[in-house]
Amino acid sequence: MSPEERARQVGDTMFAADVAARETMGIQIVSVEPGRAVLRMAVQPLHLNGHRICHGGFIFTLADTTFAYACNSYNRNAVAAGCSIEFLKPGLEGDVLTCEGAEQVLQGRHGIYDMRVTNQNGEVVAVFRGKSAVIPGQVFPEEPCA
Repeated sequence: MSPEERARQVGDTMFAADVAARETMGIQIVSVEPGRAVLRMAVQPLHLNGHRICHGGFIFTLADTTFAYACNSYNRNAVAAGCSIEFLKPGLEGDVLTCEGAEQVLQGRHGIYDMRVTNQNGEVVAVFRGKSAVIPGQVFPEEPCA
């Protein structure tokens, strides 16, 4: 299995089990590649807070979910060891938010990943940085990869 095929299978396997992202959030996978992921979400009325803008928690969840797909793309179970987000522009009802995540460093059990959330006009809504930690296991069963 190539690294690209493995990453896609990780994405498909995780998405099938990720009821929160799929059903509650309405998140869609655009792509999953080794060390990278792109996910998308349309801002719906259920995502709005008291200011009638997208609740920061939903933007955070989009970024955190993208982070999860990117850092698990090698089929080695990885979890968040820490993360931070900066909100730069509100998400409005009807906006389509796209989060692009990319590995910056992978060293031993730890990785650093940067996420960029943009709206349909290419404007940056938020920037998220996550630190991953590899734990035992795989997303889907396969022989250990080199």
